[in-house]
Amino acid sequence: MTLLAGKRAIVTGGSRGLGRALCRVFAARGASVAFTYTRDEGAALATSAEVEAAGGRARAFRVSVLDAAGTEAMVREVVDAWGGIDVLVNNAGVTQNLPLPLLEEDDFDHVMDVNVKGTFLTSRAVARAMIPKKSGVILNIGSLAGERILDAPIHYCASKAAISGMTRALSKELARHGIRVVCLAPGLLEEGVGRNIPDHRRADYLHHCALGRVGTLAEVAELAAFLVSDRNGYMTGETVVMDGGV
Repeated sequence: MTLLAGKRAIVTGGSRGLGRALCRVFAARGASVAFTYTRDEGAALATSAEVEAAGGRARAFRVSVLDAAGTEAMVREVVDAWGGIDVLVNNAGVTQNLPLPLLEEDDFDHVMDVNVKGTFLTSRAVARAMIPKKSGVILNIGSLAGERILDAPIHYCASKAAISGMTRALSKELARHGIRVVCLAPGLLEEGVGRNIPDHRRADYLHHCALGRVGTLAEVAELAAFLVSDRNGYMTGETVVMDGGV
């Protein structure tokens, strides 16, 4: 219960799916949690309620990760309210289940913008608040699709591979400021992308998965809580794959 006691966290895309699970588990481990969402106010209220029920403080911000000014304003508000930011989780992301012949340039740009540029803009804004404190952790949510040869949309795979590269580069640059940067790359999960893939792809994944099942959001969120905790203080620049043994 004290793994993240006193920590102040921001989670992007926290109103549903893995983002909500991250917010809930972080709160249960002692953190105050601010999170972003873009559309569904009802879902954001539900996440806030779960954070508070778990014993944490919650703040919800309706802001896109592509809104640089809005993101910077959010960071200032969190710092003013809580005195600083200890943890950032870059979770917000999108995908499209489109094969290459049907993939338009705008589709490619949208996925790369949200998944890669959004991570850059949010990391930059939060790093500016962490650097004076000489401490902090940035956790990027990657994907097995960025680490293995999978039958998955190429723009999604490319964006998640970019996240792994960004993690390594950021870890080196920010280490001198006492900031760690790690990446967590889950395999197929019970929600999110896992709910929209064709049955034959799901069956193929399970066939190659040593544990023979998809992962749960809670499992990923619990590992994320450890990765950003002080107990994991000697890890930076790494991508941790959590895929059930594919």
